[in-house]
Amino acid sequence: MKKKIHPVYQFATVKCVCGASYQIPSTKKIIEVEVCKNCSPVFTGKEERRVILGQVEKFKKRQAKQTK
Repeated sequence: MKKKIHPVYQFATVKCVCGASYQIPSTKKIIEVEVCKNCSPVFTGKEERRVILGQVEKFKKRQAKQTK
């Protein structure tokens, strides 16, 4: 390994807008994010399924028309 060309690898503080903060290894000291695992709808299970349900209902209506 060449000397003096690699960045310093240290623990960084990740700060989210929801107020959560984490310590992770990184080359930066502070990382600010908008969405983390505590406030992301995908990880918390609060993801909205309305769009998908609407598409399923449209499909069922089309199938019902074709079977008549």
